[in-house]
Amino acid sequence: MSSSFAPKHQYHVSVTQMQYNKPAKSFEISIRIFTDDLEKGVSEDNNKRIFSIKNNDQNNPFVERYIRKHFALSNAQKKAEVQYLGKEEEADATWIYLEVPFPDNPEGWKLQNTILMEIFDDQVNMTNLKYTTGPKTFLFKKGQTVQTI
Repeated sequence: MSSSFAPKHQYHVSVTQMQYNKPAKSFEISIRIFTDDLEKGVSEDNNKRIFSIKNNDQNNPFVERYIRKHFALSNAQKKAEVQYLGKEEEADATWIYLEVPFPDNPEGWKLQNTILMEIFDDQVNMTNLKYTTGPKTFLFKKGQTVQTI
């Protein structure tokens, strides 16, 4: 069998690091996504237009819109404002950087992470949260897209 038909990677996973910056009262967030998967997600979100994600490309508005659709922090009253800071491509993955002003107590807040779940049935989004109460890890997958932090 020719290897050209094999997928670039056998699994679909993103890893998110969320760290609370107490003096700044905000979450600093970095999301690592396989670049080819991110390109598929952004493409599907834009009528199948082909995207090539690279450093210094003109795709930030498209990546930002995609991430805002699929990554949210909210409580019963409001949705936290996600600030897109940019992206950085390396080898086979792209890092996406976000900041979320967060002066509140996290009790009752929910995190939604549905990145690439509309593309891959086996997509898993692992989120490592470091808050003042200590570290926690959440796994988001089909059927489990929202978790209480």
